Amino acid sequence: MKGKIEELKVISTGTDVSAQIAAMEDFINQGYDAVIANAMSTDGFNRVIRAGDRSETLVMTFDNILDTDKVMQLSSDNHEFGRLQGEFLVEKVGTEGKILEVRGLPGISVDLDRHQGLRDVLDQHKGIEIVEVVGNWDDGTAQKVVADAIATHGEFAGFAVQAGSTGALRAILDAGHPLVPIAAEAENGFRKMAADLEDDGLEVISVGYSPALGAIAVKAAVSALEGNPLPQLMSVPLPVAMTSTLEDGQNYWSNLDDNFFTPNEFPPCNVNFTAEEIMAQDAE
Repeated sequence: MKGKIEELKVISTGTDVSAQIAAMEDFINQGYDAVIANAMSTDGFNRVIRAGDRSETLVMTFDNILDTDKVMQLSSDNHEFGRLQGEFLVEKVGTEGKILEVRGLPGISVDLDRHQGLRDVLDQHKGIEIVEVVGNWDDGTAQKVVADAIATHGEFAGFAVQAGSTGALRAILDAGHPLVPIAAEAENGFRKMAADLEDDGLEVISVGYSPALGAIAVKAAVSALEGNPLPQLMSVPLPVAMTSTLEDGQNYWSNLDDNFFTPNEFPPCNVNFTAEEIMAQDAE
């Protein structure tokens, strides 16, 4: 994108929706041509959308999306994410048993859609009991709530985990829980552990959610500013790995840190950075 972007500024306001909206309004007032946000709520952004319209600033969201058709949005099909997890568990566990669902951040579109997709599958089978905990997409939190759930409810027939998969699997191992099927996300740590445990009988589905969304969002915003018509909602396919398809150096990396999401590349949009290239960068 060199030559097309005069200035790129990146900030984080954490999970504070009011702070995020205020930051977006500040960038609009500073005269930025586009403001791209990973929205921390599905609603509450009407004010900043109107401010963008008045200033002719492109307001766009990626990853988590808004309940509106007034801005351009980029995500992946998170209902499909949950559905894939649910179908895997039914295939491996059957139509009876107790499943632990580890959810993400409450009130966020990604979590809501994944939860609904999972339940659309599992709720068809009355013999399946679902225990639900909140992991906040965080390894430490997920590890604690999974450990607590095992201590409280005993053994589960399977696990459905959003981000925080590495922590969840650590809790399962620490508790001496049987290696039952796990439907998880695509953190490098989880995939490393799953590959190591394949010979012990662990079966997993690891549904990817790509950090490339951020790069694709920037490319889409620039394309729109150049006058190209784009869809209001764009969806990037979900890369999926099973235990049998995990391959070191291809879809996980045993020589790299645990705490990153593995599907970094998306060649159709010419985003071709490898995990090694990204993880070799420092803050500067």
